[in-house]
Amino acid sequence: MGEFVRLEVADGVGTIRLDRPKMNALNVQVQEEIRAAATEAAERDDVKAVVIYGGERVFAAGADIKEMADMSYTDMVKRSGALQSSFTAVARIPKPVVAAVTGYALGGGCELALCADVRIAADNATLGQPEILLGVIPGAGGTQRLTRLVGPSRAKDLIFTGRFVKADEALAIGLVDRVVPAESVYDEALAWAKQFAGAASYALRAAKEAVDRGSEVDLETGLEIERQQFAALFATEDRTIGMQSFVESGPGKARFVGR
Repeated sequence: MGEFVRLEVADGVGTIRLDRPKMNALNVQVQEEIRAAATEAAERDDVKAVVIYGGERVFAAGADIKEMADMSYTDMVKRSGALQSSFTAVARIPKPVVAAVTGYALGGGCELALCADVRIAADNATLGQPEILLGVIPGAGGTQRLTRLVGPSRAKDLIFTGRFVKADEALAIGLVDRVVPAESVYDEALAWAKQFAGAASYALRAAKEAVDRGSEVDLETGLEIERQQFAALFATEDRTIGMQSFVESGPGKARFVGR
């Protein structure tokens, strides 16, 4: 367990909890602790889905600018790959991942939320990529994941201007998937994650892999990724259980074992 990031597991759901007062600034230590928590969540069989949460007040207000301000070009050449890969570790968790976004999710905080499969935001949440106002650009996936999520013109508007986006606009442009009262954000995210506690784990893994990898390639290659993942699931015990249950009892009654 890290000093500022911990993985809490209960009832099949792992919560990656950021806790670096006051604003969950994402310094190098926090980045590496996020990587460690994501790796643990990916490997643990008792974690079926993951919530990323920064607490009731703030998700993450961005990078630790005081730490970054003194870095040279060569410092950042050395660090930038590790920065990106620490966030990619979250994106590559082979399980459903939901971000519970409260308060500010700016810069690196927005980029961390973009690594989730689904984003549930508080009605008072504020998101954005304001790096341009510091004379740089997003460096932890913002130019790529944001573009894939909301489209190039909207991504350019947000990145070029560095403007902040309130929850209602974030919902309208597809930056978040649901807006709920601030006091309900974590509970809503947890409820979404809990629905997968008894799901067919390898089928979920295959679905996520097919969608994520398929979106990075042409249609023909994406279809081949899908075909391979689909066929491979016929080697799993859950596929046998699911189809037998359907034949005998109808849909939605299978008790999967995660194998």
